Amino acid sequence: MTLQQRTANAQEPRKAYKGWFLILGVILIGANLRAPLTAIGPLIELIRESLDISNAVAGILTTLPLLAFAFISPFAPKLARRFGMESVFLMALCMLAVGIAVRSLHGFGSLLTGTILLGLSISVCNVLLPSFVKRDFSDQIGLMTGVYSVSMNLTGAIASGISVPLALGLGLGWQAALGFWGILTLISILVWFPQTRKNKSKKSSAGTMDVSNKPRKLNLWRSRLAWQVTLFMGAQSSLFYTTITWFPTILVGKGLSTNEAGWMLSIMLFSVLPFTFFVPVIAGRMTNQRSLVMVTALLLLCGNLGLLFMKTTTLIPLCMVLLGIAFGSAFTLAMMFFSLRTQTMHEAAELSGMAQTFGYLMAAVGPTLMGLLHDKTGSWTIPFVFIIGISILLLLVGLGAGSPRYVNAE
Repeated sequence: MTLQQRTANAQEPRKAYKGWFLILGVILIGANLRAPLTAIGPLIELIRESLDISNAVAGILTTLPLLAFAFISPFAPKLARRFGMESVFLMALCMLAVGIAVRSLHGFGSLLTGTILLGLSISVCNVLLPSFVKRDFSDQIGLMTGVYSVSMNLTGAIASGISVPLALGLGLGWQAALGFWGILTLISILVWFPQTRKNKSKKSSAGTMDVSNKPRKLNLWRSRLAWQVTLFMGAQSSLFYTTITWFPTILVGKGLSTNEAGWMLSIMLFSVLPFTFFVPVIAGRMTNQRSLVMVTALLLLCGNLGLLFMKTTTLIPLCMVLLGIAFGSAFTLAMMFFSLRTQTMHEAAELSGMAQTFGYLMAAVGPTLMGLLHDKTGSWTIPFVFIIGISILLLLVGLGAGSPRYVNAE
C-alpha cells in the first residue's frame, strides 16, 4: 500500500465524522426554527396577567415574528453571498440566543424586543436552510429536507406541550419557561462554530461556480413558476397559522372543553411529524410532484369540510389527523420546491427569500382576516369558506409548482 493510499484511508473516518457533524448541525438549526415560537402560545394568558396587557396587545406577540419573517427574508440571500452561509447561520444563532434572553426579562418592552430579534434570526435560517441543503446534500435533498423538517416540528410540538409544566409545574414562571429554549440555541452555536472554518473555501468555490453559470440574471418577479411556488408557500403558511390560532376556539364552540380542544391541536401537530419526513423523500424521487399536491389539497378539503358540517364530536380527531398529514405534506413540498425548481444554491436562496417574504405576509393576514369574518358574520361558516378557498388556491398553484421546470428556464 502506497503512502498516498494510506493517507486517503486515514482521512476516510475523519470525512465521515465531519459529515455526521454537519448533519447534526442542520438538525439543530431545524430544532431552533419552531420551538421559540410555539413555546409562547400556551403561556399567553400568564404573560397577559403578569404584564397587565389586553388580549389584542398579547396577540401582537404571535404576529410580530411573522412580520419579521416577511421583512428580512429578501435580505438573507444577500447576506449569504457576502459573508458565506456558515457564518450567517452562526450570526443568526447568536442573535437568536440574545433574543431569547431579552424576551425572558420582565417587562413588555423586553418581550417585544426579544420577539423581534428571534423572529429576524429565525427568518434568516428559514430562508437559507433549503439552499444549504441543495449545496451540501445535492444527492439527498429529499432526505435532508425531511430530517430538518422533523426536527423543526418535533421540537415545536414539544415546546408547546411543556411550556406550562415548566412555568407552573416546576414553578419557574413564564420568563424561565421561555428562556429554557436558549439552552438548545447555545448547544447549536457550539456545534455550528467549527463549520465557519470551511466558509472561505466554500464561498469562493460557489462564487466560481456562479460565474461559470452566467450569463443569466434571474428575475423571479417575472417568473410565473416563481409566483406559483410563492403562492403555494403563502397558502400553506396562511392555512397553518390560521388553524393553530382559531381551531381551538372553533372546537370549543362544537362542544369540546378547552383542555380537549388543546389536545386536538396536539394531535394535529404530532400527525405532521412522520409526513414531514416521508413526503420530501418521496417527492425527491418523483419526476413531478403534482400527485402529492392533489392528495395534500384533498386532505385539507376533507378535514375542513368535515369540521364544518359534522354534527358530532366523535370524528373531530380524524379530521385533525387529516389536517396534520396535509400540513406536513404542504410544508415540506414548499421547502422542496425551492431546491427542485432551481439549478444553483443561489437561485434556491433567492426563490426561498421571495416565497417566504410573501408567504409569511399571507400567514400574518390569514388569522386576522378569519377573525374579522367571524366578527362580521357571527358564525364560522364564512370563515370556513375562506379556508376552503385558500385550499383550492393551494391546489391550483401547486399543480404549476409541482411541474418539472426551472425558474430560470421560462
